Amino acid sequence: MEEQEVPIEKVQEHIEHHARMSPEKWISAVALTTALLAALAALASLLSGENANEGMVSEIKAANQWSYYQAKGIKSGLLGSKTELLEVLGHPVAKADTDKLAEYARDQKEIRETAEQHEKAAEARMHTHLIFARGVTFFQIAISIAAISILTKRRVFWGVSLVFGAIGILSLLHGLLSHHF
Repeated sequence: MEEQEVPIEKVQEHIEHHARMSPEKWISAVALTTALLAALAALASLLSGENANEGMVSEIKAANQWSYYQAKGIKSGLLGSKTELLEVLGHPVAKADTDKLAEYARDQKEIRETAEQHEKAAEARMHTHLIFARGVTFFQIAISIAAISILTKRRVFWGVSLVFGAIGILSLLHGLLSHHF
């Protein structure tokens, strides 16, 4: 999975242009905060993509383990059918065959546990991916509203932008706390 693209470069350029041209000092503060929000959005996007990729790798590993589990089950089923047939025909069952059946059962238990661990890892990674992706969304909204504040020259929109930025920061922190390094 590719990392999320953060399409805010043009908005950032527009904000910086207005900040340089405006006599109002608060516009420079808006430009600075949007630059910081853009950097945080890029970080959240990178972490979101990394967790999505690692989640998919874990899903593939789990699927591989389940295939291996099934292969052992098929081998066990065939050997079990052979031993049952020998018993029905009154022939002795080789100790190597009964030992192999027990080995298949042990192997399947271990394989199942490994597959389940990979499934849990995939689920955790995808959950963390969503947390970071949510943060990216809030950062993008914050930057867009900051642009609106500059275009309309209304500080109240900058305040709203800062609220969305703070939610983005909280999402980023939440993702970092649940992140699997």
